[in-house]
Amino acid sequence: MTEKFTGNFTQQEPIPDAGIAAALAVLQSGRLHRYNVAAGELGETALLEQEFAAYTGAKYCLAVASGGYAMATALRAIGVKPGEPVLTNAFTLAPVPGAIASVGAKPVFVGVTESLTIDLDDLAQKVTDAKVLMLSHMRGHLCDMDRLMKICDDAGVTVIEDCAHTMGASWKGVPSGRAGLIGCYSNQTYKHMNSGEGGFLITDDEEVAARATILSGSYMLYERHLAAPSPEVFERVKYDTPNVSGRMDNLRAAILRPQLRDLDTQVQRWNDRYRVLEDGLRNTPGLTVINRPEQEVYVGSSIQFLLLDWDPDKVQEALSRCAARGVELKWFGGAEPVAFTSRYDSWRYADSVPMPKTDRILAGIVDMRVPLTFSLDDCALIARIVRAEVGAVWQGA
Repeated sequence: MTEKFTGNFTQQEPIPDAGIAAALAVLQSGRLHRYNVAAGELGETALLEQEFAAYTGAKYCLAVASGGYAMATALRAIGVKPGEPVLTNAFTLAPVPGAIASVGAKPVFVGVTESLTIDLDDLAQKVTDAKVLMLSHMRGHLCDMDRLMKICDDAGVTVIEDCAHTMGASWKGVPSGRAGLIGCYSNQTYKHMNSGEGGFLITDDEEVAARATILSGSYMLYERHLAAPSPEVFERVKYDTPNVSGRMDNLRAAILRPQLRDLDTQVQRWNDRYRVLEDGLRNTPGLTVINRPEQEVYVGSSIQFLLLDWDPDKVQEALSRCAARGVELKWFGGAEPVAFTSRYDSWRYADSVPMPKTDRILAGIVDMRVPLTFSLDDCALIARIVRAEVGAVWQGA
């Protein structure tokens, strides 16, 4: 009998009981707004910021409405102006160039390697074109952060890290988000902590932190933050920093705090599943597994592989055959955006020029979510199905 997978690729685990209890307490209090706290009370959002700052080793942390808002706020906080070019990955998701466009700046795309990381040779060529790099650790792949930071530091380029897929990851022991000036994270449902929507911004720069806090809509209530600069820093910037409200609320923070305490355990669980999939896919004819560098601690909440130089119809056939057996794969090589997949030439609000080396890689990227609701046996089954169907198409069966 042909094996078939019957699981759900979008089903997340339930919110932990401690998070549900904390959320109920917030609901019962009626004080959902982060600044609506009782006398002497430390709000859930302020406590979450303090805890996430400690987790990452950052001086300052701001909890906001989404990862995309965190990125746009980071750009505003460092003074990016309309019309200014901002470097970013050609292989990323739409919220990254969207954040750049939202402040009126212009994305300048940098290529991708077969490791699915930013092409550092291409970056070295383009680094003189801008003063800011919005570095996307797309689908959880970390590049050589030492070399990247040297390229950018030598050119005077400020690095903002999009860590939507790397919360809990690190490069040579440095947490993702801590190499650049600012790290931005997402708590959207499919990320590593789930509050439906939400995000963080971390930095060691006191003025950036103060500006970001005012931008998020703190009014003059910034003294209620626990992971923020001193009031004197806010006094320097409060009159020329606009309010672009995008605060996190106490309800979402209450849901997230227990998840943060469990994050390292969850990372291990994701990686257990990732390795089963990786081992099962390795040596499949026509399929390239992405090898992870030793310096990287990754979070395997999704897995990618390459069908390099395949005819597009053959890629589509392989995906259709997998789908018929219950395995949902996404392809970044399609001519039109589908679901969350899109390419740099899909974002027509941003000028771009053809990038043949990058286009070849994008045409072969296949992506799959790895929810923690999958068992290790589920992952082994999925790998057998993909191996069989990709192999059959490759061999012309």
